[in-house]
Amino acid sequence: MDATPGMLALVGGGEWQEGCTFDAEFLAASGGEDVLVLPTAAAYEHPERLVVQAGAWFEPLGGRVEGLMVLTRADAENDGAADIMRRARLVYLAGSSPMHVRSVLKHSAVWDALVAAWNDGAVVVGSSGAAMALTDPMVDARGGGLTIGLGLVSGVAVVPHFGDASGDEHGQKMHRSVLLAPAGTPVVGIPERTALVREPDGSWRSAGEQPVAVFLDGAPAPDGLAVLPR
Repeated sequence: MDATPGMLALVGGGEWQEGCTFDAEFLAASGGEDVLVLPTAAAYEHPERLVVQAGAWFEPLGGRVEGLMVLTRADAENDGAADIMRRARLVYLAGSSPMHVRSVLKHSAVWDALVAAWNDGAVVVGSSGAAMALTDPMVDARGGGLTIGLGLVSGVAVVPHFGDASGDEHGQKMHRSVLLAPAGTPVVGIPERTALVREPDGSWRSAGEQPVAVFLDGAPAPDGLAVLPR
């Protein structure tokens, strides 16, 4: 029997805060108590603090957090780190720079282990910049154009912090991403404390505080999440 990928969740930011009710669901779907936090995207922003924050958040949910401090390319090629990743059942990639997480992980031993774990049923969650990097194409956070991502899922791009005026006051980056997306490639705007969830059967839904917004061929998609690739 072929292996079935696990649940995948792309969070719009604001992870590990009130309103992220979906985290209890992710933990339950993993079938265990352990949460492996990968703070790669925040390598230059006190990544250890994110691990502590995650630990405080998951503890009341019955989760036990371990940080996998893969911050550089050398870390991503470490066999010990790859072994830890391969055994994980819930992997949570913290947010910040999508460009950094892509450059560190792409075609690395740790990334190959993450893909293998996911294909074996592990739950994978990425927030903010890490959510962007998990897709291919990936939105370039610097200006909204599209570029190559890690490609855990293909044929869709996501924009986190959707509706957050501080990140894109006039919506120009989002507008550019929608216009520059290849024909037939949906772009999903995900608000903070909201998750775009891909179930193991390939279907999609949203969870959390707000609905997601789906755009296709330069306009809001009338069929919403139904246009996303399975």
